[in-house]
Amino acid sequence: MVTKAVFVSIAALMLCACAPSITVQRTELVPAIATQQRVRVTSSVTVRLTSGYSREVRSGSLWQPVGTIAQGVVLRPVGDVFTIEGRQVHEAYLVTKTDVIVGFFLPGESHFSPLEPPQPITIERTNE
Repeated sequence: MVTKAVFVSIAALMLCACAPSITVQRTELVPAIATQQRVRVTSSVTVRLTSGYSREVRSGSLWQPVGTIAQGVVLRPVGDVFTIEGRQVHEAYLVTKTDVIVGFFLPGESHFSPLEPPQPITIERTNE
């Protein structure tokens, strides 16, 4: 019986230690017209997710506008994969509005995950 009690206790602790799911909303991406225009992040930004995890948007990273959603412009990383993490790891694109990261577009699910609070980002336009 001790073994069963220990197993149940360990299982309960593992369930409590799981990260919360990220908050998502359904959205629809309106694709951008093909363009060579890209943006470069000029100063690193660390975003803290409601799941408790953090991610860094690195200085010098390039992002390609791929379209818009109701919440803002969707930027896909160029030559890299960006992820956010909660209970699961999700591929994510930045969603910006007037040089502020307002959240993330999850392309595999067509969902928007808001960033609370939104965070400023410094970017510059480039043709690289």
